[in-house]
Amino acid sequence: MEKFKSKIDLWLALLLIIIFGFALIQFAYVKNWIGFSFMFCISAFIIHMFATTFYTIERDKLRIKCGFLIDFSIDIKNIKSISQTFNVISSPALSLDRLEIIYGKNNSILISPKDKKGFLEVIKRVNPEIEIVLKK
Repeated sequence: MEKFKSKIDLWLALLLIIIFGFALIQFAYVKNWIGFSFMFCISAFIIHMFATTFYTIERDKLRIKCGFLIDFSIDIKNIKSISQTFNVISSPALSLDRLEIIYGKNNSILISPKDKKGFLEVIKRVNPEIEIVLKK
């Protein structure tokens, strides 16, 4: 089994820390403990997602995990192509440096493995028919 952590954009992490940190400080300052508790829970959820977003390749399956909300597998034999994209659509990817995986009839998902080269090498070993399109 090969495990690949998601790449995390520094600007995204800093932006979230600033926004949620500011909100938590404000709620604590005005002693709004309900608002503080709510923001604390959201912050904990986001930290959990950052810590548990990864992709594993085991035998002929690609497993995509993001927190406790997203956990599914794709049969690697059904993957048609993988291409580089900077699409901002919501996905189990913590960076805008993403790979779009086209699989099945018309399905796609965006991921952002930190070790993109290693990820592509392993997945190509399982299915050499996958078309890889990377931008220079």
